Amino acid sequence: MITNNENRTEANAPREFDLIVIGSGPSGQKAAVQAAKAKKTVALVERDRVLGGACVHRGTIPSKTLRENALRVKHMRQNAELSNFVLAEDIEMATLIDRLDDVLAAHDSYMQRQIERNGIERVHGRASFVDSKHLSIEKVRGETEILKAKKIIIATGSLPRTPDNIPVDHEHIFDSDSILSMLYLPSSLTVLGGGVIASEYASIFQTLGVKVTMIDRYPRPLGFLDADLTEKFVNNFESSGGTWMGQKNVTSVEWDGLANVITECDDGTVVKSEKLLCAAGRLANVNDLKIENAGLTLNERGLISVNEDLRTEVDNIYASGDVIGPPSLASASMEQGRRASCNALGISVGDMNQLIPSGIYGIPELSSVGLNEQQAKEKYGDIIVGKALFEEVARGQISGLQDGMLKLVCDGDGQKILGVMVVGEGATELVHIGQMALLANANVDIFVESIFNFPTLAEAYRVAALAVIGQRTAASNAF
Repeated sequence: MITNNENRTEANAPREFDLIVIGSGPSGQKAAVQAAKAKKTVALVERDRVLGGACVHRGTIPSKTLRENALRVKHMRQNAELSNFVLAEDIEMATLIDRLDDVLAAHDSYMQRQIERNGIERVHGRASFVDSKHLSIEKVRGETEILKAKKIIIATGSLPRTPDNIPVDHEHIFDSDSILSMLYLPSSLTVLGGGVIASEYASIFQTLGVKVTMIDRYPRPLGFLDADLTEKFVNNFESSGGTWMGQKNVTSVEWDGLANVITECDDGTVVKSEKLLCAAGRLANVNDLKIENAGLTLNERGLISVNEDLRTEVDNIYASGDVIGPPSLASASMEQGRRASCNALGISVGDMNQLIPSGIYGIPELSSVGLNEQQAKEKYGDIIVGKALFEEVARGQISGLQDGMLKLVCDGDGQKILGVMVVGEGATELVHIGQMALLANANVDIFVESIFNFPTLAEAYRVAALAVIGQRTAASNAF
């Protein structure tokens, strides 16, 4: 029963669908398309004028576009003997994210065509729950429509988390959604945080010539990765002129009203910079969604809890993507959306594979799949690790990608591959070779018995595998 609508007539009765998806980001889009392919009636609700969500318009695509141009700048500086390159002062950010409008327009056009050819009803408006099966949609011009569905999927993504002592104003002090709205490239930038977003932006802006200082309460950034990988990241960041400050607790941040943002730490450290980015994690984007009307609540981490089927505490409501938390990867969100749709509609689907590669698009890139060294030790005890430095393979020397490394983590017998970690340019592509080997339960010897193109960075797999086999042989000969 819809509250205060007992006298609703057939003329203004809610439109009904088999499934309503709230949010058109990577997760929502895949959920809607999956249901449409199953011949279900589907509505896709999106409050923005364009499709794609924050991933497309404020996060992944814009930041990676900026990263590509940062790499171009880096390469031009490295080739100073060929061209005397200096980045202009007060360069506009729009110049550094060139072609972004074209990329976004093309992506939106593709998504729009996909939605249309699959017969999905696109609803432009702001959704809020009336109850567990009804949504109120506030349209752009103020009119309201009620939609009803047997099943609902929440795929509304996430919002930046802002601590109370960080007065984000989106002019001098930014969050991860607004950082690319800066008009000009600043001369200096303080980045608060040591996670994925903080590390990506800090290394990108440092590569562009901005004086960047990273501050975090933990001893090193990207603490979920092995220390030898993050050490290479920090070394690269600091050799480019950046400053890493670990084990610091920020007590206050304020704009001085003149030229600088002042950051103070509890140990007396004071950092001044032209701009500041607060990258302190993200929370479920459920503002104005009125989830309490559907019987939903957020957990202690500010996210929506789901079970293994991606079902919430309310039987007919599912959730997927960043709104449910880690791994918070676009790739994982897409698969979660598809699976949430299948589970909601009773379509048989296997277990979701847990071998999801993580990709960190910093400079340099970092990527991993499977167990890291510490996790492998905790689970298996004795392990054997093989490493290959990019400087050891010809392609690394040719391309100037010498500050990179590939690591294979194997069991104590030096046979079973447990995890693969890569740091260096191309890491997010290179890791997939290891992912396929893990999925196939291949022996580490496969990397020696296989022939790789020469010269390629993929040869690093052979070098690392030989390092594992060498240790395995030495241990065998010891008895």
